[in-house]
Amino acid sequence: MAERFRSFEEFWPYYLREHAAPATRAVHVAGTGLALVALVWGVLLGPWWVVLLAPVIGYGFAWVSHLAIERNRPATFTYPLWSLRGDLRMAWLAATLRLGPELRRHGL
Repeated sequence: MAERFRSFEEFWPYYLREHAAPATRAVHVAGTGLALVALVWGVLLGPWWVVLLAPVIGYGFAWVSHLAIERNRPATFTYPLWSLRGDLRMAWLAATLRLGPELRRHGL
């Protein structure tokens, strides 16, 4: 990956392009949602090890979707924090029904 980004706002359009297939986005959103459920469940109800499942679930869904659907390399390996922020932003936009307009705004 030759691109270098100085800010998340520069990274965001790249992140969206790397998730161009609707199925990839759906799997990501599902994985992010399940990971958040595991995190909250583990913190509030226990057992504590459920918290450890959260990243396994979230990244597991994401990485499988990149391998099987998008056929590209997850941005997590180069931009781990911005990739996590992108996952959360994409899930939020999908949950609030604003992902479609955001994709169109970036030409996708």
